[in-house]
Amino acid sequence: MHGASGSGKTTLAMAVAARLGLPHTELDGLYHQPHWTELDTGAFRDQVGRVVAGDRWVVDGNYRQVRDLVWERAEMIVILDLPRSMVMRQLIWRSVTRAAVGRELWNGNRESFSNLLSTDADRNVVLWSWRTHHRYRQEVPEEVRARAPHARLIILRSRRQISVFVDGLAPAH
Repeated sequence: MHGASGSGKTTLAMAVAARLGLPHTELDGLYHQPHWTELDTGAFRDQVGRVVAGDRWVVDGNYRQVRDLVWERAEMIVILDLPRSMVMRQLIWRSVTRAAVGRELWNGNRESFSNLLSTDADRNVVLWSWRTHHRYRQEVPEEVRARAPHARLIILRSRRQISVFVDGLAPAH
């Protein structure tokens, strides 16, 4: 699953994994170590390589460092291309709620109001998403077509399309 931060990648990936009875991996949980320390590229690639070595899996995340590993084994690549206004509403609500309740994300990390007020896009997920939103409309689909022509490319542009997509998957037995 690919898409701007806050577009619903993890929510969709969890729904797909549950529907198909497959393991789900959120790449953010592998990459962001305690205190928001980034896992070094070699270790990150090793961990992701182990995940995608399995026969069937669902992975969500946008990390260029591991796209080759994920895409070469992917049967399907899903891109969430929701309107920027919808993504921003979802992301702001999610981030403010997480910061207010102190919800742990991965490895002890939490969103904070200070990060949400930062003008540094590397700290402020809302700014990051605003600045990178356009990538999932043209750049990523073009890259998928060029680098993973074997994979079925699905682009979902609305909540209705997301719902129809999940409902159309054959449930696990």
